[in-house]
Amino acid sequence: MSASKPFVKVCGLSTAQDVQVAVAHGADAIGFVLTSSVREISPQQAAELVKAIDEAIATVAVFRSEDIQTVLQRATQAGVSWVQLHGQRTQADVATAHEAGFKVIRAVRRNDSQEQFANWGEDLLLIDASVPGSGESWDYAAVKDLAAGRHWLVAGGLSPQNVVEAVDTAGAWGADVSSGVESSRGIKDPKLIAEFIDALKA
Repeated sequence: MSASKPFVKVCGLSTAQDVQVAVAHGADAIGFVLTSSVREISPQQAAELVKAIDEAIATVAVFRSEDIQTVLQRATQAGVSWVQLHGQRTQADVATAHEAGFKVIRAVRRNDSQEQFANWGEDLLLIDASVPGSGESWDYAAVKDLAAGRHWLVAGGLSPQNVVEAVDTAGAWGADVSSGVESSRGIKDPKLIAEFIDALKA
């Protein structure tokens, strides 16, 4: 995975229109929440959306604390190419997902123990706010050295207005956004999706 421009993942999409806007503006990854959340959709709903997405774009199923076999079952039903793992995870979870043919984003929180920032073999590390999905901004520079030399995404409190500075400050490879492109909680705004991606891809 190489990118001349920052890698952009838009997460929590649930409609064909939102997916179309994200793809048209150059999103590198589209995330579907298949775990308990205001943004949750079913694997079957995700599968319908995935059908319209070019294979060059990463399609990601997002999970919280489900066991790895449940993760793999739902991700397979959704037809995605990646899984994003939050919660208490092990290196074995990452390896099991790889063995099943999925690429892996492993999510950690900015205030997790340093051991959580080690390389567990994931394809991408995601460093989020202390409360993921809350829209909370944080000191992005504080994690600059924790994942140095690796492909990782910054998340939490990002918006079209601050994402360029956040990526630069953190030294991140790219960014992941969800609530920062919503008009109300759980409802994506196509205009904000476009502005967010354009800010990083311009």
